[in-house]
Amino acid sequence: MTARVLDGRAVAKQIYEEVTAAVSERVSRGSSRPRLATVLVGEDPASAKYVELKQRNAHSVGIESEDHRLPSNTTTDELLSLVEQMNRDENVSAILIQQPTPKQIDMRQIVFALDPVKDVDGFHPLNAGLVALGLPGGVEPCTPAGIIELLLRSGIAIEGANAVVVGRSNLVGKPTALLLLKRHATVTLCHTRTKDLASHTLTADILVAAAGRAHLVGKEMVKAGAVVVDVSTNWVDGRQVGDLGAGVETVAGWLTPN
Repeated sequence: MTARVLDGRAVAKQIYEEVTAAVSERVSRGSSRPRLATVLVGEDPASAKYVELKQRNAHSVGIESEDHRLPSNTTTDELLSLVEQMNRDENVSAILIQQPTPKQIDMRQIVFALDPVKDVDGFHPLNAGLVALGLPGGVEPCTPAGIIELLLRSGIAIEGANAVVVGRSNLVGKPTALLLLKRHATVTLCHTRTKDLASHTLTADILVAAAGRAHLVGKEMVKAGAVVVDVSTNWVDGRQVGDLGAGVETVAGWLTPN
């Protein structure tokens, strides 16, 4: 068996086209053009590249942006002041604080200070709570929301499926499990300290690898024909890899490419 590819690029293209049309329609009705504010504290090259990519993607769909670059010695109070300024700015539709931030920044204070409506990452407790309760109105974190879109647009049935998520981060693992549960999957949430991980992953019709540990899930841990989504980024010997081991493509029915 050779797994069929879950084509994220094709799905992304569809979404970009839809967002571009939605922005154009919004502006044609006389509403202001959406505006994304990004904040980068420090000079981490990888973080800077991520911010540049987000800015470029925003522009590609007609969303305006502004970029705030702060020195690495910025204090929590100084960042809070900027957040409060952006909260008040009616021209700013969404705020994105690039993480990780320097150690002296208390991100809990920063997240709590964000206007929940402008919290594009869905970190604010109000948004996290709405997602956890399955209630409308909460901002869903982008990677978990992207996983759901990828599955649905690929024709994968979520309702009634046994779904196993490996990884319990607040950014990906937990919200992914909640969004799958919202769509009526039977969900098991595992992590790197789960005993006998394979006994869980082998039950999965849908398996999401999000633990951030290279080669954690081998082919012997995947049920034949399963839908497997690997969203982790690990670096091994200068090469980017996910959480899956070699040969998973010979067992899975659907698989995201490396």
